[in-house]
Amino acid sequence: MTFPIKLASRLDPIKPSITLAVTAKAARLKAEGVDVVSFGAGEPDFDTPAHIKDAVRAALDKGGVGKYTEVGGVLPLRRAIAAELAGVHRMVIEPDQVLVSNGAKHSLYNLFMALIDPGDEVLIPAPYWVSYPDMVMLAGGRPVILETRAIDDFAVTAEQVAAAVSPRTRAIVLNNPSNPTGAVYTRAQIEALAKVVVERDLLVISDDIYRQLVYGDAEYVSIAAVSPEVAARTILVDGVSKTYAMTGWRIGYTAGPLPVIKAMAKIQGQSTSNPTHAAQIGALAALTGPQECVAEMRQAFDERRVEMVRLLRAIPGVSCREPKGAFYAFPDLSAFVGKRSPEGAILDDDVQLCDWLVDVGKVAVVPGSGFGAPGFVRLSYACSMGSIRDGVERLKHALGTLT
Repeated sequence: MTFPIKLASRLDPIKPSITLAVTAKAARLKAEGVDVVSFGAGEPDFDTPAHIKDAVRAALDKGGVGKYTEVGGVLPLRRAIAAELAGVHRMVIEPDQVLVSNGAKHSLYNLFMALIDPGDEVLIPAPYWVSYPDMVMLAGGRPVILETRAIDDFAVTAEQVAAAVSPRTRAIVLNNPSNPTGAVYTRAQIEALAKVVVERDLLVISDDIYRQLVYGDAEYVSIAAVSPEVAARTILVDGVSKTYAMTGWRIGYTAGPLPVIKAMAKIQGQSTSNPTHAAQIGALAALTGPQECVAEMRQAFDERRVEMVRLLRAIPGVSCREPKGAFYAFPDLSAFVGKRSPEGAILDDDVQLCDWLVDVGKVAVVPGSGFGAPGFVRLSYACSMGSIRDGVERLKHALGTLT
């Protein structure tokens, strides 16, 4: 007999992370012996650099690691984060303006919980990272989605932002480079957005987790660096996961106005307390140690990016803008939505299309509807060149069987 349990109504509009669901399904099939190529996870296939692991081993051998730390992270790590971010964003950041959390996702959750009152609005350009809207809703807020176009490289315009602002608007989320599109804002676009932010009295939640992964002639431009007025309104979210192949270490951090950081620390102190001590030692080594590993991984990602886009564009019916940052391609597969599979099923939307692709085509991609962009799919090229060639060939073959 099952006892009926009433769950909190705040969960009613919340959806499971579609990226995690696709990755889990591919992993489950692989565990069952099915040969699947997965482009689902946003996770570098490189091992964490040796000097980072060596630093943690040495600290463990020395002793004292493995205890509780300050809720917001050990002081040496917060100093290193403050120094690195201050240089990038051209602003003064003190260690007490930094909160270290259990990954940048945790940082964002703490931030929305600290900022948002019921009914407050947050502007979120689409395509967006899957968790932004749901985190805002969990905090009682209302996500206001701003649609962008592939022809504009998925960049939201200053005019769109200005038109969307209401008396309840608190902030805009700026993810640059973007997950899922790989788009990178130009300097002119950033400066135009910065002007609106000041004029309309907005906060900027600047999610910069991919800022060191930019390719070709693109450059990362910090909105905080535009002016002191913008810097005072900017809350920086960053971490070591993507840049240093440390996804499982779970270290993200936030830097911003002291009242915001104190509020986030209050939430973290009543939920998770400090991030793992040993992982903090690893993050400190990542930020203060040799940086050649970052350049090497970025070069490899760039080569994979070029190859994946070339192969995707060679598939009849597929169009794909050039991603200039992060490690995702975001092709338009809307031409295949509504088609019939060889088994006789009508693939009515991109979710059904992606389910069919993994079940029959043995290639896992993430449906764009989870990012607010139905008809598109996201493929991660943070995998081997062999997987890219094999997986895109499987995609091409499977799509070619639809009628």
